[in-house]
Amino acid sequence: MNRHKIYSLIAGLACFLTLIILGTRITTTVATAAPAQNRAVTYNTTTLAGKVASVNGTAGLQIRFSAFIEQEADTSDLAVNPNPDVPITPTFVLSSALDGAAIAAPAVTVNQDFSGAPQNETAIAVDPNNPNRVVAAANDYVTRTWTCTISGTPCSALGEGYSGTYYSNDGGATWCCTSNLDGSNLGTVIPGVEHLTGGQYEAGGDPAVAFDSRGHVYYAGLGFDRTAAPNTVAVNKGTFDGAGKLTWGPPAFINQTTSPSTLNDKEWIAVDSNATSPFRDRVYVTWTRFIFNPRNGRYVQSPIAVAHSSDGGQTFSDPELIVGNVLYGQGSRPVVGPDGTVYVFWDGSTRLAALNSIWMVKSIDGGNSWSKPVAISQLVDIIPIANTAFRVNSFPAAAVAPNGDLYVNWSSLVNNTTGGLCSSRTNIDCHSAALYSKSTDGGGTWSTPALVFPALDTSNRTASGYPVTQPNGNLLNAPAARPVDTFFTAVAISPSGRVYMSAYAADIVSPWQTCATPASPTAVGRIDCLALGPYINNARLDYAVADLTNGITELVTTHPINSRYGFGGGFFGDYSDIAVGSDGVFHAFWTDTNNQQTVVWWYGFQFAPTKTNQQDVVTARDNF
Repeated sequence: MNRHKIYSLIAGLACFLTLIILGTRITTTVATAAPAQNRAVTYNTTTLAGKVASVNGTAGLQIRFSAFIEQEADTSDLAVNPNPDVPITPTFVLSSALDGAAIAAPAVTVNQDFSGAPQNETAIAVDPNNPNRVVAAANDYVTRTWTCTISGTPCSALGEGYSGTYYSNDGGATWCCTSNLDGSNLGTVIPGVEHLTGGQYEAGGDPAVAFDSRGHVYYAGLGFDRTAAPNTVAVNKGTFDGAGKLTWGPPAFINQTTSPSTLNDKEWIAVDSNATSPFRDRVYVTWTRFIFNPRNGRYVQSPIAVAHSSDGGQTFSDPELIVGNVLYGQGSRPVVGPDGTVYVFWDGSTRLAALNSIWMVKSIDGGNSWSKPVAISQLVDIIPIANTAFRVNSFPAAAVAPNGDLYVNWSSLVNNTTGGLCSSRTNIDCHSAALYSKSTDGGGTWSTPALVFPALDTSNRTASGYPVTQPNGNLLNAPAARPVDTFFTAVAISPSGRVYMSAYAADIVSPWQTCATPASPTAVGRIDCLALGPYINNARLDYAVADLTNGITELVTTHPINSRYGFGGGFFGDYSDIAVGSDGVFHAFWTDTNNQQTVVWWYGFQFAPTKTNQQDVVTARDNF
């Protein structure tokens, strides 16, 4: 039986949990009980839906599963098409004249499919030895538009959210590749995790990428079944050949489990790419391990775990919990300093805390031991942005400067008038603000949180397209003024020490006509609207990049983003990203909806060729 180190156990608690780690049963004393739940309620945690319901039913808990897991828990898109050979001609397709039909330069579309498959939730990395080599990743639903069949079943009915990657050898000007629509080639979809890629899991995604010092790239993601218990963290190693072609190797699985009482979520990866580090090229992976009571399915805790590899990602150390008594966490982010010190940041709380905080631990010996958690700042976890429908979070992003200074950013609900933390989780008199803090002493102390985008934060949204006439003849006028919300933060630091931070900014509000009667089933209704409904106010997004070194902020999007496209507007990913190369050029990477593409096959249903806006992943490069 493998022994796993569990740090900072608190004496005096008499309950025990059975944890599943790498298929091995481990019985360990846990520090605290979960926040309050209705003791009469039980949950079927065999399914993702049951696990999501358990977490969401826990009173006082601010963290949630990733939006990706919550989206995959909704199985309403799994309906079987009884007439797959009969094309559907939509009655109405939701659209707006305010939206774009193609991503405009200098922004560049990264995914290379053109059949309407959604991509979202972006991660990006630059080779430290070659600033022209960039690797990007996203949740990729391209198999949902494949045209092939397997034993008479459309491949698009068998596909799922998969792990998509793309690469550029010219500094992000052009990108490769996509899978063949007939399923004969995976392109750069990560192999060996999900069914149609030769793997054992139904679905996967939640991307993170990082380079080592020798030009290898690593992808970390999840693998899981939607209506059954098996799940894992997976890491694939990518290698470029002499011609610049990227090939991904098979996955190494971390913390594989078939237990309904455990779910791995929200992993991230970092590699020690410092050539002089004593732990050169060590790979670190962190994730959230959600634990449920095996008897009644109630949420117990969600500590952050870590594992590391010293052999190029072939094998990983046993998972280790690193959070002390900060057992209710989510959204971890590992980063490595120039001396090989590894830091992990996350959003979480102790048992009796009134508010969550951003936390940090560090290891100076290559991940063999870890410090006690340090609370950087309290926060009020954000809720869906006003006049949007998609899920959000306050997960931190972090980076280390060449001189060892640490930067971390996140989003919190702040009061519109005072700028302080909101007294409750509400959009009334409150908005989401991107904040950051800095440490110059290795994370021992931290600066008072400051706004990433002070000019945006003191601005109001711009109204566009008003007034509009409702179907019943009434007018919809522009809503009252509201501050710009900023969220899904990212940070990257150049070799010269320039600190770039980025986030979405909900800086536009405009009318959006809803669908009163979506077609059935759900997947079809995301394209085919049988009857139009009233207009509503809809916040549109831009993507902003700030250079903290010189105070410049720039909107790098070329057209505001309408988040209502894709997944009924309910899922827009969990994060965005930014990276910077040795040439000082940053690469901002976000989800956009201003490409119009033609859908034929969609979740097992065939359409007459139909133009629609969907989610794509888009980048912009610059140097302030």
